[in-house]
Amino acid sequence: MTYVDGFLLPVSKKKLKAYRAMSVACGKIWHEYGALEYRECVGDDLEIKMCLPFTRAVKVKRGETVIFSWIVFKSRAQRDRINAKIMRDPRILAMM
Repeated sequence: MTYVDGFLLPVSKKKLKAYRAMSVACGKIWHEYGALEYRECVGDDLEIKMCLPFTRAVKVKRGETVIFSWIVFKSRAQRDRINAKIMRDPRILAMM
């Protein structure tokens, strides 16, 4: 069974183009280090009635949307090794 890190984050709709460029760059770096998948999705139809919508979960402000992303690893141990390397990678540090 694989291991998944998942994230929800609010992003300004005006900055989606810049966020996408950063996301593509990050995905390539995570893959370099061995992640199996790197996915990011932009929210569109988020006001559902039957459960807690992403927009309330991350408290989006006017003009923001939600990014739902996940990274798949072979195992928790592999995830820990890869993320330790990612947090020291100068390309990632430059984007922060």
